[in-house]
Amino acid sequence: MEKHRIYTMSFARVYPEYVAKAERKGRTKAEVDEIIRWLTGYSQAAFEALLEKQTNIETFLEEAPQLNPSRALIKGVICGVRVEDIEDPMMREIRYLDKLIDELAKGKAMEKILRKA
Repeated sequence: MEKHRIYTMSFARVYPEYVAKAERKGRTKAEVDEIIRWLTGYSQAAFEALLEKQTNIETFLEEAPQLNPSRALIKGVICGVRVEDIEDPMMREIRYLDKLIDELAKGKAMEKILRKA
């Protein structure tokens, strides 16, 4: 089966879109970075190095040091599809990140976005 084209896209190409979406709604690049670090376990330095290397999205997620176990708590609809119903594990990981950025842009508190008790 052919991979979806988003898997081979550079994360550095998508990242500015996440930041722009957040900033249009009064949120910050630092908050976007915090969400990405929470989800993937990358340090800020490692994350920035991967952006610099133009790492593709699939590799970015596959090589994440520690995908957050609380990501399974991410529920809801993104692009018309329920995140929890996505069968392809890689696409689900990508949509988790999309959903978190959507929540940020909608003004949700960081504690709730990061699924803190």
